[in-house]
Amino acid sequence: MLKQPLETERFWIRELNEQDVDGMFELDSNPNVHAFLWKNPIKTKEEALQTIRFIQQQYIEHGIGRWAIIDKQTNEFVGWTGFKFITTPINGHVNFYDVGYRLIERYWEKGVATETTRACLSYGWAHLKLTEVYGMCHIDNLASKNVLQKCGLKLIEKFILDEMPCYWFKTTKLATANY
Repeated sequence: MLKQPLETERFWIRELNEQDVDGMFELDSNPNVHAFLWKNPIKTKEEALQTIRFIQQQYIEHGIGRWAIIDKQTNEFVGWTGFKFITTPINGHVNFYDVGYRLIERYWEKGVATETTRACLSYGWAHLKLTEVYGMCHIDNLASKNVLQKCGLKLIEKFILDEMPCYWFKTTKLATANY
């Protein structure tokens, strides 16, 4: 669990809570955000609340889950970042840590994902004692591919996830020491 918020130059990173429902709804109801995510945006704030509760359950069950990104200047919800412990098989792997992020569209192309992902990786190595982390993205999502690579994850291979072509990335603590 994240005992206290992480801080980057521009953002606070903290556990999601039910007060994030409006931001989560704005995020996940946007079809553009879901362009590379099975094109299935949510339609109600109740669905956003269910997502938050699902992630909160991951905090309880696995001690980890995606975290809210909060703009330090405006206190606005920007999106989420961080780790998810994957317990179902994906690309021949199970019981692994996936690093990911999802941002409200007006925050795209501002370095938010890179800044917050680097902070999460540093926290993961130092406090969670992770030894390796994986990442994945749709092969047409060049922005996400670039973020993962800027953060030190290496492209390993292509694979198919639920009929969607994806890239598979991996990094270790040693590999990201200079990022």
